[in-house]
Amino acid sequence: MRNKLTGLLLILFSASGLFAESPELSESVKESFFALDNLFIFFCAVLVIFMQPGFALVETGFNSSKNAVNILFKNVIDLCVGVLLYFFVGYGLMYGAPIIEGFFAWGGSGIADFDGVVEGGALLPQVDFLFQVAFAATAATIVSGAVAGRLNFKAYLIYSAVITGLIYPISGFWKWGGGWLDAMGFYDFAGSIVVHSVGGFAGLAAAIVLGPRIGRFAKDGTPKAIPGHNLPLATLGVFILWVGWFGFNPGSQLAIAGKANTEAVMLIATNTTLAAAAGGLFAMILTWILHKKPELSMALNGILAGLVGITANCDGVTNIEAIIIGSVAGILVVLGVKMLDRLRIDDPVGAWPVHGLNGLWGGIATAIFAEYGPIEEGSSIIYGNTIAQLTGSIVIPIWAFVTMFLLFLVLKKIGILRVSREEELKGLDIGEHGEEAYNGFQIFTIE
Repeated sequence: MRNKLTGLLLILFSASGLFAESPELSESVKESFFALDNLFIFFCAVLVIFMQPGFALVETGFNSSKNAVNILFKNVIDLCVGVLLYFFVGYGLMYGAPIIEGFFAWGGSGIADFDGVVEGGALLPQVDFLFQVAFAATAATIVSGAVAGRLNFKAYLIYSAVITGLIYPISGFWKWGGGWLDAMGFYDFAGSIVVHSVGGFAGLAAAIVLGPRIGRFAKDGTPKAIPGHNLPLATLGVFILWVGWFGFNPGSQLAIAGKANTEAVMLIATNTTLAAAAGGLFAMILTWILHKKPELSMALNGILAGLVGITANCDGVTNIEAIIIGSVAGILVVLGVKMLDRLRIDDPVGAWPVHGLNGLWGGIATAIFAEYGPIEEGSSIIYGNTIAQLTGSIVIPIWAFVTMFLLFLVLKKIGILRVSREEELKGLDIGEHGEEAYNGFQIFTIE
């Protein structure tokens, strides 16, 4: 009983340094911090993985009921494919030893053994992989909504393998693996560019190559709405994503033990909430002005846009600046949807306006608002951030767009990109999977 009480007191008072004078107790404090930080990252990894059902519900609700199974299936299978491909290939590409300095790395398949010092801030490779693979799965699943209602399931499997095994890890290494963008001073705290713009611009490439759904645009180019079948599902999905973002952003601090880490995590969490709220509010206001009525679907996307915009800089801006970033994101998502309509690009859930356009905004907003140390002694903080942020914010989206555009062109060339007209009209649930999300609505004759 005495040992348990001593251990509890150590955990409670270690942060204040009350026992720092004793070497034996100091080791206990280090082990407590080590356990706390790893438990924190594990919890955040679970929250990020919990975002997968959020994406599934949003995409399903924003689309036709005849494609519900197909959308749910894509969200399930890209996690399965992504976890395995990232384990065998992606993780080693993203965090391995450089082969082509600054641009390409390899650290082998699987997860390395832990041989580090047990102390605060040190992460077990197993939990680090779990956290990182959740991010990779997020980048992949963004595309699912952009291609809803017309993409061949086999093509989606190929895409999912390529983006999680190659495309996302390679550009991820450029920043988070210590590559050339990181050396230049590019900053992306939790992935507005590294994660969200990759998924958003990959979705844009897919939507362009695929072409619009049947009936989405009139012959003169006028957009015709294809309403989602279940806005309650979409709303629940957005709330789940908002909650999941508390793993995405605060977890990227990679530690919570100690006063400095705790303060950082709480600032990040608060900024995340403020930006989401501002994004939803300003998307609603602008839509109300343009359409004379407030629209739930646009407010929902405004919330997500605010979350995406704050992700790159949530640790380095004030609360007021977070509100400004979220407000701009809410406006941008509405304008982004309008722009796609004018260009006759069909993105059923607004994947590019939310993740692509506002991922780009998050990278640029970091240069405008965030305050970080200089890149090297004597350099200007403003100059360093501006040049680096513009470079990273342009190069990574271009990388994702071009590589995915080429992949989808190849899939189109070999004839497996888009389902047939008959399948699209009937619904992908029946045509691709032979099952329905809402069975029992057909009328049968009993003989």
